[in-house]
Amino acid sequence: MEELDERKVKILNAIIRTYLETGEPVGSRTISKYTDLNLSSATIRNEMSDLEELGYIIQPHTSAGRIPSDKGYRFYVDHLLENKDKEISDMKDFVIEHTERMEQVLKQVAKMLAQTTNYATMITTPKSVRNKVKFVQLSQVDEEHLLAVIVMESNVVKNKMIPLAEPLDSETLLKLNILLNSTLNGLSIPEINLGTISRLKEQAGDHSDIIGIVLDAVAETISQEELEVYTSGATNIFKYPELSDSQRASELIYALEEKQQLATLVTENLQNENTGIQVYIGDESPIQTMKDCSVVTATYELGDGMKGSVGIIGPKRMDYEKVMSHLKELTSQLDSIFKKPT
Repeated sequence: MEELDERKVKILNAIIRTYLETGEPVGSRTISKYTDLNLSSATIRNEMSDLEELGYIIQPHTSAGRIPSDKGYRFYVDHLLENKDKEISDMKDFVIEHTERMEQVLKQVAKMLAQTTNYATMITTPKSVRNKVKFVQLSQVDEEHLLAVIVMESNVVKNKMIPLAEPLDSETLLKLNILLNSTLNGLSIPEINLGTISRLKEQAGDHSDIIGIVLDAVAETISQEELEVYTSGATNIFKYPELSDSQRASELIYALEEKQQLATLVTENLQNENTGIQVYIGDESPIQTMKDCSVVTATYELGDGMKGSVGIIGPKRMDYEKVMSHLKELTSQLDSIFKKPT
């Protein structure tokens, strides 16, 4: 395939996008209005003539505008996927770097909090409580399979392989990508209602089964988002006689190490509208092994629906004023630590 300069690429992309929207042949005057090239119609006509000679566009009728050829569609799809691949790659690099840094910081926060308070502590990674679709990319792997890459606004990425009864041509694949993204971008699972699903499947026609598989994968992506819990200071429990007998202490340490019960407690807290400090005293705790303790949690918010939780576990005679002061200070600091650079 001939190398196209940046100007030709922009004009070709503009022709194809406009034709996909209108279904009508595209003229130079139309392109001059919708591109940032600041070129005259005459210059655009010359570039369009070059693109026609190279086989990327065709003129269906004399004196009519141009429409994309199969070669033009192929260039557009490959170029589109290349850009999306780069976006996904860049995003994965950011998420990996961000996650590694976050893990280190959160573990250090839990350790510092345990040392300062002399209680057991926990802290979670932030989780999106209103996760939305960022974009969906369908790519042809071979004649029998499509790869769906689903990216959420929380930067969670899920890959889903979709079996095909028959190969898809590039134009159909492009239209499915446009259909999915124009409909789903910015929507959360509750917003993807039956009406939305019906319209998507109706517009997809013979390929409605592909839409169904993609929607299932979007739901799976949100439900499978993991919540990491980091704990510290478990041995501080032995400093308090009322918690240090062997059975109580072993049950508490198991709950702190196993973490599943803590994750359940935190998930319930994050789903509540109340994002302040929560205090569970004795029997108020939803965790059976912590009925002899007090558990104080606070929610921190990073914006865009991202929330995490910090918690302190100690005896019922804990210093509540000191604990609440530390939690308030921490939750205000975490936002500035993890704020995504603009």
